[in-house]
Amino acid sequence: MLHEAMNWLVTTIGAMGYPGVFILMAMESSLIPVPSELVMPPAGYLAQKGEMNMVVAILCGTVGSLVGAYANYFASHYLGRPLVLKYGKYVLISPEKFARVETFFHKHGEISTFIGRLLPVVRHLISIPAGLAGMNHLRFSLYTLAGAGIWCTILTLIGYVIGKEQQLIMQYSHQAVLGVLVFSALLIAVYVWLHRRKAAKAE
Repeated sequence: MLHEAMNWLVTTIGAMGYPGVFILMAMESSLIPVPSELVMPPAGYLAQKGEMNMVVAILCGTVGSLVGAYANYFASHYLGRPLVLKYGKYVLISPEKFARVETFFHKHGEISTFIGRLLPVVRHLISIPAGLAGMNHLRFSLYTLAGAGIWCTILTLIGYVIGKEQQLIMQYSHQAVLGVLVFSALLIAVYVWLHRRKAAKAE
């Protein structure tokens, strides 16, 4: 099944080119189940064969991720926010709790968005609280692009080096996820330390 999916994606991306990478990654970022681990490595493989430019493929994947993230952002902001404010109390989300979530995201939205784009599952969902909180568009775009760009680059390099050996791609993709988790944990630890240090100086 995985072998068939990989062959189909290689063929599809080869036929559709850069728009295919863009569309598939936009779908991946907007809750449609198209794993990025099966999109960017084939693009890297095609780049290794000389059929695509790796930098352009990464850019298409990164911008596609931003477009998909904005689909979730706007849906949650213009549809989800009114529903939460009106009916949230029925699912134990009081206006006070919602206000605390908003405050948290206004203070820590940048690091949350950046790290969220690197993490499995979270990368599909992080745009929702950003939209609910009405996160600044420029900051949302910058940190989404930064996180998505790093992840797209890692996956594309895996495909470039390994080719289309799907088992190896999944193996190294899982190792990349572990590496990203460690990196994210360290980044969060440094962020918390700096934030507490800043608060202590302010006092």
